[in-house]
Amino acid sequence: MGLSNASEDLSSEMEVDAFRRLFPLRYFERHLAESIRPDGRPLGKARETSIFLGAVASANGSALVKIGSTTMLTAIKMEVMTPSLESPDEGCLAIDFHMPPICSPIVRPGRPAEASPVVSKQLSDTISSSRMIDLKELSLVGGKAAWMAYLDIYCLDADGALFDAALISAVAALSHLQIPAVAMNDDGKIVLVSGEDGQKPVNKEKRKLTLRSIPFSLTCILHKNYILADPTAEEESIMETHVTIVLDTSGQLISLYKPGGPALAYTSAIQDCVGLTGQRVKELKSYLDKENSAMEVVV
Repeated sequence: MGLSNASEDLSSEMEVDAFRRLFPLRYFERHLAESIRPDGRPLGKARETSIFLGAVASANGSALVKIGSTTMLTAIKMEVMTPSLESPDEGCLAIDFHMPPICSPIVRPGRPAEASPVVSKQLSDTISSSRMIDLKELSLVGGKAAWMAYLDIYCLDADGALFDAALISAVAALSHLQIPAVAMNDDGKIVLVSGEDGQKPVNKEKRKLTLRSIPFSLTCILHKNYILADPTAEEESIMETHVTIVLDTSGQLISLYKPGGPALAYTSAIQDCVGLTGQRVKELKSYLDKENSAMEVVV
């Protein structure tokens, strides 16, 4: 009797799996009609999210972020540069998003992933337009020396909502960043503080950046009358209309990104997406605050 039931269960699982492979959209729509997704989530709920600061010991700031299976690692390295003539009292941020072949079967070795430059540009635009960082905080000696912050974001597992996870990772790494202590030597060059004679302190101790309006995002899928928050890679491949909303922690709209797709973004749908994003921002801020508090206790 037990073997018979086990055989029936296995056969049923195989039939469901075959139906999912052959008719993926119909498979998903059957779940959507019940207001649930194949992974058991309600339509408007994001996947379980975790933030870990200080993931890379050799970096000046770093963070590892997971949203479901989607995994991002950000590392920040600081270098002294000569500021531009246009902005003599400001430092600079350089953001690069990387998708190595290990992150997804669709990324081929030797070929840059199509999403990499797109996400890099989105991240740069978002962090700049949010005014999260005052670049004057990165100045060392007006017109002569300033910090260049290199943010390298690596996608370790690409299972949907890449921009959302990359932005959280970048923001978390910036919150963890400690700007090195530097001094000016006898030759007038900026060097890391070593305690040697003849060094004139520029900033005596490591310091953290002041982060003002912190941006977070939520990507949603619009499909017929349904809105699915935080899609997986499978959901993104089946239902093509995506909307990404970026809000800061004060609720200010930073950007709205809709890269095509067959469905129209009606005002009511966009408003619903903004509402879901507002809830998500509060959730993410709570996670980040908790992780930063834990780091302070450890230090």
